[in-house]
Amino acid sequence: MNRKILAATAAAITGAGLVTAIALTPSASAGQQATAGDQVQSEMLAAMARDLKISPDQAKLRLASEQRAAVADNTLKKQLGMSYAGSWLDGSGTTLTVAVTDAAVGDLVRAAGATPKTVARSAADLDAAKLRLDAKATKAPKTVPGWYTDVTTNSIVVLANAGGEAAAKSWATSSGVPSDVVRVETSTEQPRPLIDIIGGNAYTFGSGRCSIGFAVDGGFVTAGHCGTTGTRTSNPSGTVAGSSFPGNDYAWVRADAGNTPRPLVNRYPGTVPVAGSTEAPVNSSVCRSGSTTGWRCGTILQKNTSVTYPEGTITGLTRTNACAEPGDSGGSWLTGDQAQGVTSGGSGNCTSGGTIYFQPISEILSVYNLRLTVSGNPPSSTTTTPTTPTTPTSPTTSNPPGGTWAPYTYYGSGATATYGGSNYRVIQPHTSLPGWEPPNVPALWELA
Repeated sequence: MNRKILAATAAAITGAGLVTAIALTPSASAGQQATAGDQVQSEMLAAMARDLKISPDQAKLRLASEQRAAVADNTLKKQLGMSYAGSWLDGSGTTLTVAVTDAAVGDLVRAAGATPKTVARSAADLDAAKLRLDAKATKAPKTVPGWYTDVTTNSIVVLANAGGEAAAKSWATSSGVPSDVVRVETSTEQPRPLIDIIGGNAYTFGSGRCSIGFAVDGGFVTAGHCGTTGTRTSNPSGTVAGSSFPGNDYAWVRADAGNTPRPLVNRYPGTVPVAGSTEAPVNSSVCRSGSTTGWRCGTILQKNTSVTYPEGTITGLTRTNACAEPGDSGGSWLTGDQAQGVTSGGSGNCTSGGTIYFQPISEILSVYNLRLTVSGNPPSSTTTTPTTPTTPTSPTTSNPPGGTWAPYTYYGSGATATYGGSNYRVIQPHTSLPGWEPPNVPALWELA
């Protein structure tokens, strides 16, 4: 089956004059140094083996088969036109089924190494029906967590929490979708946004807003006055696991599952890497990131400073001449790529200037036994006292050769990017990593 897909696809590509790489990124052979791409490929296979409960060799075979099937499917999609009604792989990822509305094109599907299935509605028909639901999204019952096109059943599925099935069906019908096109399925889903945890980005708690300090294993650190222990946060969602204010001004948030710590700080625009937490001396330059005023720089004036706020006195702070404003609290302070601390408070603003204090990062990590998320030291499930890498590394292996693609960037459905002089379009939404350059991962990108 796999050989058939590969041969048919290769013939179709050659005939169309296309040049598309469908092979896996090769492993380093004897005598060759492994590349960043090889390392990423190995990590991808290990993750597949772990989560799909298969062996690494089975994961490699599956990935190769899926990549060949994707190319075959894209070729058939162009050839079948309005007869195309979607495609899917079986549970093992080895058998490709292509739905069609015209049984006469079955031989064309079989010639590509796939199995045809005749259905009533084309992919365009299903997409048009779903667009009607999308247009009425604001009218959807609160018991409806989502809806989607299901090519395997040639229908539109509307999800409904228990007890809300009738309301879901009524809403779909009122949206103009024929009843025979819609299937209502009972679901326990309660969707919420899952995001990357990046220093300097905003997060909210109750009616307040602060800024993320730095990502740590399991969450992030911030200012203590930005939430007492037990406070719930949003974007990213989590719970304040520890907080000290006044006396100190630090806290850490244990993020909910699915929010991913990144060794990055928002530079407004762009990001900068976090490679360690080596403390900088007095008079060193220092830059801070916050969700109100973005990226601002100054110098370290004094250390071990005490400052009195209306709520009480804070000790052990670092005093600077960089500016900040409300909402920047908790945000990141960096000297180069080394984390220094999180914004506490101060006086002035970013129009007239001011004096701002930050809580040193080393104390926060030590008190809560946290490990800073840094480039070259990916997050793990353990929480140990952090150590500074002897040779900090940047998360970016190299600058894209004249392109817009970048690592540690989310690329959604339909997104485009340039790399190496070529234009690429996303096949599968993902957050990019070093080694996942578009020509290296044809399962994620295609030539536009």
